[in-house]
Amino acid sequence: MAWQSETMENEALATEAPLAPITSQRKVVTHLETSLPKPYMPRALVAVDAEHPNGTEGHKHNNMSVLQQHAAFFDQDNNGIVYPWESYAGMRAVGLNPIASFCLAMLINSSISYSTLPGWLPNPLFPVYIDNIHRSKHGCDSGVYDTEGRFVPMHLENIFSKYARTVPDKLSLKEIWEMTQGNRSPYDLFGWLASKVEWLSLYAIAKDEEGFVSKEAVRRLFDGSLFEYLAKKNSGTTDAKME
Repeated sequence: MAWQSETMENEALATEAPLAPITSQRKVVTHLETSLPKPYMPRALVAVDAEHPNGTEGHKHNNMSVLQQHAAFFDQDNNGIVYPWESYAGMRAVGLNPIASFCLAMLINSSISYSTLPGWLPNPLFPVYIDNIHRSKHGCDSGVYDTEGRFVPMHLENIFSKYARTVPDKLSLKEIWEMTQGNRSPYDLFGWLASKVEWLSLYAIAKDEEGFVSKEAVRRLFDGSLFEYLAKKNSGTTDAKME
């Protein structure tokens, strides 16, 4: 009977199903606890992974959620509200051209502003309130942010386990496209398009000389420290490389 018990235990822990080939093609991480305590537990303040169990060194969370930190970079006057012109300035700072920056700023603010407003009446200036940024979370995303704006390490690890087939800790443009396709939910056109725009924008600002986006760049996107790094790099105030 011992062999039956062992077989049942193996089946209970299986991550691949023989009759579902997609489960073999998109492998998930199974051993993280040795390098990252409780990888399944959402982190409210820091974006962690197996290589950075304490988050981004030198990055201040200021008691904001990881999603709030991501948005706070664009809050130019630190008043807790991001207007389209602030989004535009932030896009330009991280390296996007004026046309792309304008289009993204208008698209992002106009699409998520209402869900973050403190009241029911719309605001024609399309402000985004950082306190309520968790309300703007859309479908078809990676799940790295939970519905409250916390960071879920396991979901970040699974992005690369499932889709980084060329280089284990980097994503090509094709792999990013496949990842956004894999996360698509039926009938959620807005969520699918929003995911495409977000990830393709990341590729535009963070790809390396070989055309890959590193896992470190993706992790730092989520806590906003990638934006800070790129802004300093583009302004010539730092020549440090992202490790």
